[in-house]
Amino acid sequence: MVPSGLLPGVCRTSPIALLLVCCLLPPGAQGQQFPLRLDVQSPVVPAGGSLLVNCSTDCPNPKLITLETSLSKEPVGNGLGWAAFQLSNVTSNSQVLCSGFCDGTQMTSSSNITVYRFPERVELLPLPRWQPVGENLTLRCQVAGGAPRDSLFVVLLRGEEELSRHPASGEPAEVEVTVPVLAGRDDHLANFSCRTDLDLRPQGLRLFQNISAPRQLRTFGFQGPILNLSEPSAPEGTAVIVTCLAGPRVQVTLEGLPAAAPGQPAQFQLNATERDDRRIFFCNASLEMDGKILHRNSSVQLRVLYGPKIDQAKCPQRLTWKDKTLNVLQCEARGNPDPQLHCFQESSGLEVPIGIPFLVRLNYSGTYSCKAASSQGTHTMTVVMNVRDRNSRAVTIVLGVLVVLGLVTIVAALLCVFSVQKRSDIYHVNQASTWLPLTSKQPEVATGEDPS
Repeated sequence: MVPSGLLPGVCRTSPIALLLVCCLLPPGAQGQQFPLRLDVQSPVVPAGGSLLVNCSTDCPNPKLITLETSLSKEPVGNGLGWAAFQLSNVTSNSQVLCSGFCDGTQMTSSSNITVYRFPERVELLPLPRWQPVGENLTLRCQVAGGAPRDSLFVVLLRGEEELSRHPASGEPAEVEVTVPVLAGRDDHLANFSCRTDLDLRPQGLRLFQNISAPRQLRTFGFQGPILNLSEPSAPEGTAVIVTCLAGPRVQVTLEGLPAAAPGQPAQFQLNATERDDRRIFFCNASLEMDGKILHRNSSVQLRVLYGPKIDQAKCPQRLTWKDKTLNVLQCEARGNPDPQLHCFQESSGLEVPIGIPFLVRLNYSGTYSCKAASSQGTHTMTVVMNVRDRNSRAVTIVLGVLVVLGLVTIVAALLCVFSVQKRSDIYHVNQASTWLPLTSKQPEVATGEDPS
């Protein structure tokens, strides 16, 4: 649309000439030499608040100046080149747009409206009833609500002292900030709290602060329990005294044996043996505070120095292996400090590896001396290794077959002799029966028949 009153001669030219002239004209020549201004009373408003927006221009013949927004608006005034609107119940961030026409050309101008909210809840969670001195105290601050989030910070306080500051960025409805603080003796009856800082100074407003109700901390000095060994690293057979103690009013219990009275140490003595190496001793300390019993534990480990010992159950004294086969010599030795274990052939000094597969040869046959050594002494064990030739099995089989054949032959011969002897005994029995009486027998003749 060509603005009225703008270069009348141009309108009588051809369309191509009009297009060329219009393209070559500066923007102001097309009606934009008079911008539309948008003035906001305050672009940052509290949630639910209201603000005044004014749209204005220096155009001599403006038309249709209005405000476009999703917020609830109401015109509050207008005049030549201006119009004012009241926005109410602003609950969310939004954008407003002023628009109008100057000599038939549309003018626009926009601005962002930011809504801020104070946190709905700022709370420091309860502190321990009693806090031991020298241990970390965990401060936990919960903040619900608050906007804009990128301008909101959570501050942990000891009295008026700022302990830490953390941004409450993000969009969750609730944020929790956790800060560990080492409790000291000076913290007894100190007040702790947390505060939110909504910093809107960059937007032309001020710093808004909300602070939680303070919580008072009570601390107590709970020394120990302190658990000591008279000899932390004792040679075998040494007398070791184990002692546990704590501060006044504290009852200690060592290995199940309570001290004589609160504030008194508990102790006992033992003669260190190999079985006590790496033994852990425990001590428990208890203190009653306002009807509540508090507990703390401590532990210490005893190291006993003892000489090397080769475990006979894990180191066989006689071994039978075959030539050119892989085998492992399994031997273990214990001791503190850990001993070094080596096995040498007594005749040649040949060393065989321990715990590692190796190829056995015939010359490995013999007696070996296995020796474990450390700074606490030595221990020796004898191992006999018998290596057989791999062909000995065939010889053994042949000899076995020959022995079996021999046994079969002997058995067969014995059976034959026994059989001959048995037949001879039957013959003599028949001869012995000849003494029985003998009778003659005549042919019988039938009665009534003549012989012929």
